[in-house]
Amino acid sequence: MDVVWEFFRWLYDAHGINLTIFYDDLDRARFLKGMWTTLHLSFVSIVLSLVIGVAGAWLQASSFTWLRRIVQGYIQFFRNTPPLIQMYFFYFAVDGTLSALFGIKGGVLDGYGWAVVSLSFFAGAFNVEIFRAGIEAVPKSTVEAAEALGYNRIQVYLYVTLPLAFRVCLPALNNNLINLLKTTTVAYAIAVPETLYVANQIWSDEYNVLEMMNVVWVIYVSLVGFLVWLMHRWEKSIKIPGFGQ
Repeated sequence: MDVVWEFFRWLYDAHGINLTIFYDDLDRARFLKGMWTTLHLSFVSIVLSLVIGVAGAWLQASSFTWLRRIVQGYIQFFRNTPPLIQMYFFYFAVDGTLSALFGIKGGVLDGYGWAVVSLSFFAGAFNVEIFRAGIEAVPKSTVEAAEALGYNRIQVYLYVTLPLAFRVCLPALNNNLINLLKTTTVAYAIAVPETLYVANQIWSDEYNVLEMMNVVWVIYVSLVGFLVWLMHRWEKSIKIPGFGQ
């Protein structure tokens, strides 16, 4: 690898292309840590948003009107406000209120924790509607057949409705998860040391804005491209004739 690092040092000396993340140990270490934070933040937020989506779609079919209204209010709140405002709301307002209420010094969660909460709720609101649309696409005759076999409501949802609905809504879910991956850059605003935040630190120190912005662009194109490929492979592997593609 020393040959590679020396090549980028030569590139800077000969052509002025300053990619310190390749030949400077400190910049390389903190940039890799920022990329890991982005990957970890994206993975945790995606998983939690899927859990919220599945649970919210289940609750929307509840026989309790007040429960359905709570879910609908949650959806409207997070779908109709910008994710940056939501993150500020959690990081400053919610954290400050909970800290004062329970006497917790230093905050309830750090920036990373509130970023996970905010992004999960944001994407989860869209996932609820995506799963709801998929559930409604499942033929009622299929549900009635499961009930005739003695399945209760939860069993019908988990073993019959949800697996079929998941295949129907996977393309829309794919778009939302890609959007979530890109939205993780908003965590920069509350000092979460993800890729964009660390890149900003590096270009402020090294005065290589153009080079670092191109690196960040390539990284996010690669991450999104990999997620798209992975989701398409998943979609093809679980397809059933008549449900989804």
